[in-house]
Amino acid sequence: MSSIVQVQQDMLDRMNRYADLASGPAVRPAAQLSGNAPAQGIGASFEQALRSVDAEQHKSSAAMAAVDSGQSEDLVGAMIQSQKASVSFSALLQVRNKLTGAFDEIIRMPL
Repeated sequence: MSSIVQVQQDMLDRMNRYADLASGPAVRPAAQLSGNAPAQGIGASFEQALRSVDAEQHKSSAAMAAVDSGQSEDLVGAMIQSQKASVSFSALLQVRNKLTGAFDEIIRMPL
C-alpha cells in the first residue's frame, strides 16, 4: 500500500515542480531551469516521463502474466503494480492535456 502512496507523492511533487516553473517569469534562460545540469528541454523531460510510465506498464503486465500462468502467487502485489501503472498513466495523460491546452492558448494569442 505504501508504494501506491509513494507513486502518488512522486507524481504530486512533479506536478508541483511544473506548476512552479509555469508560474515563474515568462522567459528564462535554459541554464536557469536545470541548475548546473545541462539543459534538456521539455521534450526530453516528457520523453523520460513517457519511458518511466512504459516501464511501469511492462512491470504490471509481467506481474499479471506471472499470476495468470501460475508462476506467482502474489496476486496482491500484481494488483498493486497494476494500480501503480494506472496512476502513472493517468498522471501522464493529465500532463499531456495541460501541455496541449497551453499550446492551444499560445497559438490563439494575438500578435
